[in-house]
Amino acid sequence: MGVDPIAISRSALDVEWQRLGVISMNLANENTAGIGGRGYRPVSLISGPSGGFTAAMAQGSDMSEPRGVQVVAIEARASPVRRVYDPSHPSADSGGFVDYPNIDHAEEMISLMRTSRAYESNLTALSLAQQMAMRALDIGRR
Repeated sequence: MGVDPIAISRSALDVEWQRLGVISMNLANENTAGIGGRGYRPVSLISGPSGGFTAAMAQGSDMSEPRGVQVVAIEARASPVRRVYDPSHPSADSGGFVDYPNIDHAEEMISLMRTSRAYESNLTALSLAQQMAMRALDIGRR
């Protein structure tokens, strides 16, 4: 069949777009209070090769037909809650503490920048693949 760079870039664009959504959801819920540790839990998107990691490893170094990437899972992070003393808050427990998700704003912003750069890179690769295909068609017409 051969390598399809356009399909590979499209799959990567889809994964990075979903990753941007997950990061923005974490940032939007950074200050969402919960009661008794049952509030918002930050999530992470896990991606891997299309067809599964096991299939990719079985092919080994003879992976002549890469098929792109896919979202494997979106999982809640196993991080403790951030407890803030605020007895006037409606979600405060009997000790006056409010539970917030343990989201590091700087880490999420770095992930956001890294993901947007990966998205831009895949857009460039997609554009170049389309240009090469059009150029090959032009050469074939001559």
